[in-house]
Amino acid sequence: MKFRNPQTLQEIASLLNVDFIGDTNFEILGINEIHVVEKGDIVFVDHPKYYDKALNSKATTILINKKVACPEGKSLLISDDPFRDFNKITKHFNPFIASQESIAESAIIGDGTIIQPNVFIGNNVVIGKNCVIHPNVTIYDNCIIGNNVTIHANTVLGADAFYYKNRPSGFDKLISGGRVVLEDDVDLGASCTIDKGVTGDTTIKKGTKIDNQVHVGHDTVIGEKCLIASQTGIAGCVIIEDEVTIWGQVGTNSGITIGKGAVILGQTGVTKSIEGGKSYFGTPIEESREKLKQLAGLKRLLKEKYDSK
Repeated sequence: MKFRNPQTLQEIASLLNVDFIGDTNFEILGINEIHVVEKGDIVFVDHPKYYDKALNSKATTILINKKVACPEGKSLLISDDPFRDFNKITKHFNPFIASQESIAESAIIGDGTIIQPNVFIGNNVVIGKNCVIHPNVTIYDNCIIGNNVTIHANTVLGADAFYYKNRPSGFDKLISGGRVVLEDDVDLGASCTIDKGVTGDTTIKKGTKIDNQVHVGHDTVIGEKCLIASQTGIAGCVIIEDEVTIWGQVGTNSGITIGKGAVILGQTGVTKSIEGGKSYFGTPIEESREKLKQLAGLKRLLKEKYDSK
């Protein structure tokens, strides 16, 4: 999530009421999670296990819960609760603004686009040309939709990420400040749910087609010309490369990569990153030929066992 205007280290420290290490005028351009940080971003870290990863990331300001040596060319914000203060930054620079109408005045809708009854379109949404948005679709604030996109009834774009910190008092939510981006020629079936990024974009690229009742988690990137069948659940921070086919009732772990041209057969659990250009099946996931051989071998052994009785 980028700020509309650059901020200084002093300004952010004053907002959070925390100490800092670095030049008071050190420039800060936004906040991001560790997997998408860029120069100028703040990243937060609150566990010693991840200190080195955060300090050595592309982020140039680290919101951290311990005074440590500051890497050259970077700055630190010292907080007793980085999770809380990361949320404070998100709420300050991207506050929730309640809608007063079904289609926000700030929304931009391209020529030839059809909006059916009972559609909700939030603040600062951009929809391209020649799209069809069917009844009861909900498009949260800041979503970006390309040209020639079809979204079927009851689909929701831009709900919050499923991201919580377990505290003694209960689960504390990490506030989502990202977006959903659909590129040109994407089709979404009925009752799909596409969560926005925590700080970045959940992206579905050009020409991808998604069936009914598919869930896509926060910050996931789905490549071009993918086919995803119904009741598939894709976790957050997944990278699906171009021309992947995923059949029905597939589920994935978070933070994995599915290589270009992979085919995932129905009811498979994608528990790890997999290479492209191959077919996969089962849980734990394996290449489908190997998995089917194993199942055939097991069936043969069971038959021999019962025949010998």
